[in-house]
Amino acid sequence: MSRPTLAIRTVIFSMVSSVFLAVIKFLAGIFGNSYALIADGIESVVDVFSSILVLVGLRYAERPADENHPYGHGKAEPLITFLVVVFLVMSAATIAWQAISHIQTPHELPKPFTLIILGAIIIWKEISFQIVIKRSRKLKSSALKAEAWHHRSDSITSIAAFIGISIAIFGGEGFEIADDYAALVAVVFILYNCYQIFRPALGEVMDENVYEDLTEKIRKISVKVKGVKDTEKCFIRKAGMKYHVDLHAIVDGEISVTEGHDISHQLKDRLHEEIPELGHILIHVEPFVPIQAD
Repeated sequence: MSRPTLAIRTVIFSMVSSVFLAVIKFLAGIFGNSYALIADGIESVVDVFSSILVLVGLRYAERPADENHPYGHGKAEPLITFLVVVFLVMSAATIAWQAISHIQTPHELPKPFTLIILGAIIIWKEISFQIVIKRSRKLKSSALKAEAWHHRSDSITSIAAFIGISIAIFGGEGFEIADDYAALVAVVFILYNCYQIFRPALGEVMDENVYEDLTEKIRKISVKVKGVKDTEKCFIRKAGMKYHVDLHAIVDGEISVTEGHDISHQLKDRLHEEIPELGHILIHVEPFVPIQAD
């Protein structure tokens, strides 16, 4: 299965999961007198729309390079990630506003059955997080990472709801608002997760060079290519699921331009072969000049 296909299937899995859970949460929240569950349902609805954005972004990011976009369309992926963060912030604001309103309005205690539903939801969302985050690491996708953290934030809000509802049920009359305070605690975690998603995506858009492990791997492979004596500068930029590389390779200063050109092509082919996630590779040939003894 190709990398783009696997990424798209992962997003569809997330989307179907969010639709199913949103329905369960809303029904359980309405019939179980729990605003924390309804708030949880609101986040799941937001997750559905953000998954649609991620799906569109992944499809666009995989479009091949053209005359106006010689490096491809991979930068669409972190831009979509920014929109996902906006959706998360909006959902957090909505949950906070509704929770504060409910704190000021007397309401019934949540029903005990809501705890069973929340327990099952927490387990499922954590499983979903592990599945999606594993694939995001495999595919080096910031959009899938954002999608994974949707599941984790959903799990966190469900845990907060579980604690709040438990306090309300076992505390009895006068503890009804514990459910609403739980929703406010969940908002803090959601906003923290927003930063966790936003920061790497911003670095990707700004071409932040933070790929030390990949740089070291490229250098080790390069010196194994016949004719490459060493490497000098190595700059890496990420765009979608591809890494674009600018590499300075040191070769014998006495060889011809043609020979240097051939070595650079051999090096480029070797890097593409051993590191499939590399995209555009620019090799700059530097002459090796031996140090003359005095």
